Formats: sequence, C-alpha cells, structure tokens
Amino acid sequence: MNETIETLLNHRSIRKFTDKKLTDEQIHTIIKAAQQASTSSYMMAYTIIGITDPDKKAALAEVSGHPHVTQNGHLLIFCADLKRPVAQAESEQYEASLANLENSEHFLVAAIDAALAAQNAAIAAESMGLGMCYLGSIRNNLERTDEILELPKHVIPLFGMAIGTPDHKPELKPRLPISAVYAENKYPSYEEDVAAFDQEIAGYYQSRSTNTRKDTWSEQMIRRFTKPMRMDVTDLVQKKGFNKR
Repeated sequence: MNETIETLLNHRSIRKFTDKKLTDEQIHTIIKAAQQASTSSYMMAYTIIGITDPDKKAALAEVSGHPHVTQNGHLLIFCADLKRPVAQAESEQYEASLANLENSEHFLVAAIDAALAAQNAAIAAESMGLGMCYLGSIRNNLERTDEILELPKHVIPLFGMAIGTPDHKPELKPRLPISAVYAENKYPSYEEDVAAFDQEIAGYYQSRSTNTRKDTWSEQMIRRFTKPMRMDVTDLVQKKGFNKR
C-alpha cells in the first residue's frame, strides 16, 4: 500500500485544531492541488474563497453553529461559479448563454467541479499532516452566507472546509461495506449489508471515546430525511441564476 492510499484510508474529520495558522506556501499548495482536479469541458466552474477576516469568520460561524469555523488554521469556502466562464461575453452572447447558465445540467457541472477540487484540496492538506472538516452547515442560512461573501449572480456558496493542525485524533468512522455501494452491471442488493452495518455502527457509537450514543446508521438517516431541512436553498439557488430550467 502506498502513501497516497494510506492517506485516503486514514481520513477522519477533524473538528479541533491548534492555534497554528497555515503558511502562505501551505495555502497555495492546497489551492494548486485543487486546481489540478478534473473539470468538465475545461470550465473550472468553481471559485475558492479563503476567509481571513475575523468578522466574516464570526458571521459564518453564526450561520454554521460550529466553533471550528473560527478556530482553525485556515477556512475555505467553495462556490459554484458560472459567472467567470461567460465573463467576456457580449450582451447578446450572454443572453444566448442563459439557457445553459440556468439549466440543471450546468448547476450539476459547477457543483461537481467544486466538489472534485475540494477533495483534491482535502487530500493535499492531509498529505501535509494537516486535518480538515467539510462544512455543509454554511447552508443553514444560505442567503446569509451569500450576503457575507458578497457573491454576484451565477456564483453560489456550496460548502466550507476548515483546515489546520489537528488537536485531537478521533477514531476512524466505519463506512458501508463495498458490496453495499458497488456492484457490476446492476444496482447492488444491499439490504443484508445495511443490516450488518447497522450492528457495526451501533457498536462504534457505543464504544467510541467521545459522544457515545445508542444509534444505527439507518435510524440516523431516517431521522434526517423525515425532518425537512434547508428548504430555503432552492429559492436562493434559482435567485442566483442556477437550476431554473
């Protein structure tokens, strides 16, 4: 097993960081690694915003509700960006572009491009001995996040990433069996795998060193999907010119 695979298989979300800030060299290396991710049709339909302003960090932490939004070595926000690809378009060309800018296909393209870049950034950070945690919680109030970042039309924040020197080492969280998520030539038959995984994750939750609880993966997912959440996201996505048709 090589070092790259070991880094991938040892991933864990880090939510407690030391006070040590990332150097400019570390930040630039992480961003350069993100830029080398695959991108659909060479669009590079994402923008990464580093948050160093304490007031903006505090405002984003208020949206997120997580202390590691402010307590980290560096904070990145990944945005879907369809503004830059047509920035040089004349007025008539822009109007002709709206059918693509506003369709579901290019919203998916921009979101996927951003996610691929982010995962490259995450792997780069972890390979440097740093830790990271994704922050979907910036979508708890997406309109407020958009206001804090002062984003133009056709640019929308998707998620954040807190990076820094780890100040704890949580246990590896189990993943579903391979056979539950991968099959050849057809959709997998996963019922038995999920039942076994529920038993495994129940043991994990009860035995881990912090935040123990009685729970299973299926129970956790059912709670999540039976309670409406972030129902305002669609309105802002469409207001920003995405996913309208």
